[in-house]
Amino acid sequence: MAWNFRSFYASKVLTGCPMQIPNNFPPFIPCHSVSRTKPGALLPGPGCAFPWHGLPPEDASEKILGRIMIRLSRLLSPGRRNFPLDPFLCCRISAFAAKRAASGAGRPAHSQFDPYIFSRNLQACIADGDAARGRSLHCYGLKRGGALDLFSQNVLLNLYVKSGLMCHARQLFDEMPAKNTISFVTLIQGYIQFDEFAEGASLFFRLHREGHELNPFAFTTVLKLLVNVEQPEFCLPIHACICKLGHESDAFVGASLIDTYSLCGLVTDARKVFDNILEKDLVSWTGIVACYAENVHGEKALDMFSKMRKIGFRPNNFTLASSLKASVTMQDLVLGKSIHGCAIKSRYDADLYVSGALLDMYAKCGDIEDARIVFELISCCDVILWSYMIARYAQSNKSEEAVELFHRMMCSSLAPNQFTFSSVLQACTNIIHLELGEQVHGCVLKIGFDSELYVANALIDMYAKCGRLEASMDLFSGMEKKNEISWNTVIVGNVQLGYGEVALMLFHQMFVAQIPGTQVTYSSVLRACASVATMELTAQIHGLISKSSYSDDIVVHNSLIDTYAKCGDINCARKVFDTMNKHDNISWNIVISAYSLHGLGAEALRLFRRMGETNIKPDPVTFVAVLSACSNAGLVDLGRSLFNSMTHDHGIEPSMEHYTCMVKLLARSGHFDEALEFIKVIPTKPNAMVWRALLGACLVHRNVEVGRICGKRLLELEPQSESTHVLLSNMYASTGIWDEVASIRKSMREKGVKKEPGLSWIENQDKVHSFSVGDTSHPDIRVIHAMLEWLNVKIQKAGYVPYRQSVLHDIREDQKEQFLWVHSERLAIAFGLIITPPGRPIRIIKNLRCCLDCHAVIKLISKVSQRQIIVRDMNRFHHFENGSCSCDDYW
Repeated sequence: MAWNFRSFYASKVLTGCPMQIPNNFPPFIPCHSVSRTKPGALLPGPGCAFPWHGLPPEDASEKILGRIMIRLSRLLSPGRRNFPLDPFLCCRISAFAAKRAASGAGRPAHSQFDPYIFSRNLQACIADGDAARGRSLHCYGLKRGGALDLFSQNVLLNLYVKSGLMCHARQLFDEMPAKNTISFVTLIQGYIQFDEFAEGASLFFRLHREGHELNPFAFTTVLKLLVNVEQPEFCLPIHACICKLGHESDAFVGASLIDTYSLCGLVTDARKVFDNILEKDLVSWTGIVACYAENVHGEKALDMFSKMRKIGFRPNNFTLASSLKASVTMQDLVLGKSIHGCAIKSRYDADLYVSGALLDMYAKCGDIEDARIVFELISCCDVILWSYMIARYAQSNKSEEAVELFHRMMCSSLAPNQFTFSSVLQACTNIIHLELGEQVHGCVLKIGFDSELYVANALIDMYAKCGRLEASMDLFSGMEKKNEISWNTVIVGNVQLGYGEVALMLFHQMFVAQIPGTQVTYSSVLRACASVATMELTAQIHGLISKSSYSDDIVVHNSLIDTYAKCGDINCARKVFDTMNKHDNISWNIVISAYSLHGLGAEALRLFRRMGETNIKPDPVTFVAVLSACSNAGLVDLGRSLFNSMTHDHGIEPSMEHYTCMVKLLARSGHFDEALEFIKVIPTKPNAMVWRALLGACLVHRNVEVGRICGKRLLELEPQSESTHVLLSNMYASTGIWDEVASIRKSMREKGVKKEPGLSWIENQDKVHSFSVGDTSHPDIRVIHAMLEWLNVKIQKAGYVPYRQSVLHDIREDQKEQFLWVHSERLAIAFGLIITPPGRPIRIIKNLRCCLDCHAVIKLISKVSQRQIIVRDMNRFHHFENGSCSCDDYW
């Protein structure tokens, strides 16, 4: 027969029957309300004294009834009714309670108030998370006039802290006549839990100032406080105090110190703390393994993991997770799989903490398929694991799988969080799926995550990269709080879509708002400067970088080299390169490409040879740069040699960019037959880039026969291409075949293809002035024309003869000469001579190729004006000085 202890025990007390323990009564019964030990202890069996033995009968009955009523109120509460009720028992309890209430019994005097029983009931409330009942007990104690001792007050303080009632906890703490270390530590832990770190720190100083004992619990609490306020470096004076009081060998304190030093990156100090612990427990070993893993010392972490197992400690879930992180830092998939096997043997593979570490290990080691298998084997995935798996798919260019997994999650009962949405939006961005991104946006609005910073940033990025910049800017403008990622996202979006000036305006607003720039910020705004060729802003941003923490950042310096080069100042680009402490592949590629772009092929090749003397190996981008340098300088033999060595000596398979460089090199040098044969041996179908390079050379050499072939192939590949039509038209115009010119222009009108107008820009005092052919809109146009007349006189005296073939229009010869003098670059140069002081270089940007006559004129202008003139056209830079050009008339 199974005994119902509650019914048996209550019926005997309420009926007044003697309490005889049956012979078959269970020897130990779990009991929370009667035991004098912690909740869950066992009630003594037969022959053992009960807690009320030795008390008068009426006091014993009072205590028994009180405990039974408390226990029954807990058992009868909603959600706890898990046993059959005895109607007779309930009836007897109610009658007995009413009788005692009517007679005034059960009201002990003040001297009979038992703080211990009070404390035990409060601890039961803490265990059940029942703050309301705990407050009722506090009120009951106050009404009964019971004087709580320090132990009871600390338990009550703990109840308020654990219930989140910090204002009540502080009020009780302030009213306590006496306090000890436990009082302070309990309240400090509450402040840490609710992120009130300043109050917690103030209490610790007060604890120390008032002379209370600084025990291990106090030290571990203040170390946790330092970690939470992200000031772990202040652990040094705390550590000194710990050593002074002799707690440095305590495993409890040592584990907290190891954790704090780990966050500071002081791995050596953490190891010293570990070595000083006399009796190392599993927590200490796990702490040092995690310390090494967190600070990218994977081999040392696994060495400690191995030693721990050799001396007999079995790893727990935290140890295994840290060991898996160590294998990630070492990028050792085989080692990670070995630890996975250890987790299976120790039956921790189903633990959520270990499962998350396994997902991270497999994903970051490049085995996303095994990561998915681990994910599917987890019996109960929470939102964190779902979000992580979606994020890893999105970051591994498996966006379709990320979207499919998100759909599965939405069909389950699990609600996505802000990290889930930001990850699936990244997947939509990767595949440029605007419609799907808009659907996710609608889901975000329904759930109410649109104000979450991570989600808002992901939405801004998605709309910008899908070409909906207006929607992106609207979301950005509507954000109440913006962080550096918000600013970076919208700046990058504008730069990528060609709105460099807007990006620079946003950067100025970010600077005014005192948002610190990051590596992405500076790299993006420098790219914006390069797109609009603003030299002055580039120099200003360089100054800001020099004053920031990114003054030695290799990524930012690479962007500086690229920007200075594209703004026309190759000398500043070289100075930045030479002052860098360290160079990577990108640094060398950028500086070699810069010299190639400026037509300084000899220097580009010298830098390539210098690169070969370092331990940095050239990559495919490097060979694109050096082949372009050979093409710009007409170095045919060297170009052939480098192309062959790329495959034979460096094991790099040529891409379409390399084939394009070789076609351009051969054709520009007049080797059209070889260029056509070279195109035939390209293993894949030549793209438009290859044929366009050949057509550009046909225009220079006026090779109409090959040009027709190129034009035919290009129109098949890109029938709407504006550049193809313009190149063909110019080729026919330069050879006087006006019927073909008219035919192509008619075809352009029918297709709706428009020729981009020729424009030239010059910057002055952060303002960009643009000019078109024959422009009369500039406010200083009269002064500009006067300067052009003066220049015309000067260069004619220097031997200028107009090259009328540069005019690709069927007009009279005298009109051609007049037309040449109002080309956009000449207007920009004349304006530059007016507004810039003597001796200062003039930098001009042109969106089309510079014509032969303008090239000759600018050489003469640089001579008669004694100015350096730097012109960037659509192909390269030209440095004009003292009547010569850096391209040696080969471009």
